[in-house]
Amino acid sequence: MLNFIKKKIALIWAKKHIEKSNSFKTKAIKDQQELLLDLVKTAKKTLFGREHQFEAIKSIEDFQKNVPVADYEDLKPYIEKVKKGQSKILWPDLPEYFAKTSGTTSGSKYIPISKEAMPFQVAAAQSAIFHYIGKKNNADFVGGKMIFLQGSPELEEISGVKTGRLSGIVAHHIPNYLQKNRLPSWETNCIEDWETKVDKIVEETERENMTLISGIPPWLIMYFEKLIDRHNKKITQIFPNLQLIITGGVNYEPYRDKMNELLGKPVDIVQTFPASEGFFAFQDDYTKEGLLLLTNHGIFYEFIPLEQYGKPNAERLTLKDVELNKDYALILTTNSGLWAYSIGDVVRFIDKNPYRILVSGRTKHFTSAFGEHVIAFEVEEALKATVEKFPAQITEFHLAPEVNPEEGLPYHEWFIEFEKEPENFGAFKSELDLQLRQRNTYYDDLISGNILQPLIITKLKKNAFQDYAKSEGKLGGQNKIPRLANDRKIAVYLAKLNLQ
Repeated sequence: MLNFIKKKIALIWAKKHIEKSNSFKTKAIKDQQELLLDLVKTAKKTLFGREHQFEAIKSIEDFQKNVPVADYEDLKPYIEKVKKGQSKILWPDLPEYFAKTSGTTSGSKYIPISKEAMPFQVAAAQSAIFHYIGKKNNADFVGGKMIFLQGSPELEEISGVKTGRLSGIVAHHIPNYLQKNRLPSWETNCIEDWETKVDKIVEETERENMTLISGIPPWLIMYFEKLIDRHNKKITQIFPNLQLIITGGVNYEPYRDKMNELLGKPVDIVQTFPASEGFFAFQDDYTKEGLLLLTNHGIFYEFIPLEQYGKPNAERLTLKDVELNKDYALILTTNSGLWAYSIGDVVRFIDKNPYRILVSGRTKHFTSAFGEHVIAFEVEEALKATVEKFPAQITEFHLAPEVNPEEGLPYHEWFIEFEKEPENFGAFKSELDLQLRQRNTYYDDLISGNILQPLIITKLKKNAFQDYAKSEGKLGGQNKIPRLANDRKIAVYLAKLNLQ
């Protein structure tokens, strides 16, 4: 009876939420303009605001003139002051949290999350679930157990500011009505070693009525494989009432076939786009691709055409200027004090009524050793089309250039961990090269001009990518292995694994 009541209440809330949220979809441009000026007004007396003449900013054009695009290194001197406990630096108050993320050139990054921003993180996640319930008219999962594969919720303090991984911070904001149904236990969630943690999660969940599971696809796969090894059953046989999987962090499409294989039968998938800097989008329409861009959640968006990114005087477009099916570097100004901040993600609009996006890659994750600038979306789509023609199951892959081969022309080398290899490997390889040529004219020119030879595939042993992640201390949590590189750092390690 209690579960019946919970489902009814969830359906009522969901319908009301969708009705209430529909209004923002029609006034995104107006909301964005007003939001930017409100953010500037709020922060005009901060150190950053004074240095960039916020008092004089009256329009988006003024803002773009006064505030250059920045990355973490540009804002780091300000963030270091905040870490020392100084207020009125980037935002009037000290942040409520620092979300600690793994960096490359910057080492660990400390992304401020203000008291104004945190509710939007929680609201966006709730909205994704409410949209699912309302659109599907189904809230069956609320009566079962739910698991969120995430980082440790244990937080440290820096000058009085609680600090930890975003997923660990979010764990402190799970609504009360979900707490009793939530797994794993607090003690298990606090385990730092990812393999030990997943083993313990398997023990705690394998006999439970799991109805919702959330996490990044690679780590969901790891969890599912451990369950299958123990029970010799598909996931939907182990969890017959599993209704919903919520994913984020990476594009789900390259993992779809593998996930379907592990699940055994269809399970609803909701894709999301959260980050330490904000929760940007979620899937609200399950009949089509694309994530609904949240334009009223404390974040002002700008978009730089990818081919101009990093160049002087690159265009900074707003929502009213974007074109469909074009790749843009995503630039954020947030209610946590990030100003014209380049997050490193590349997005592509597939709809403008309302605004829906695909995450098409990373600004730093591409292959362009020969000027081809191949991005993640192109290789993922090429691989998807190839697998449709020559069936195979792929666990993970990485693409790197080979500039100086011992003999022959340079080439793109694909390191692929197959769950199931294609029957005709040669035809698979040729088709993959053809599909990439069709999606990237520069790559096609390099092949047809005999500058490059067709791609080469190196088959990897099982768990090669997990072994690499472990070697880098990046196994689990929100860590992601780049699928494209402009060097051979990852490629060298993967090649060595194959020789062992």
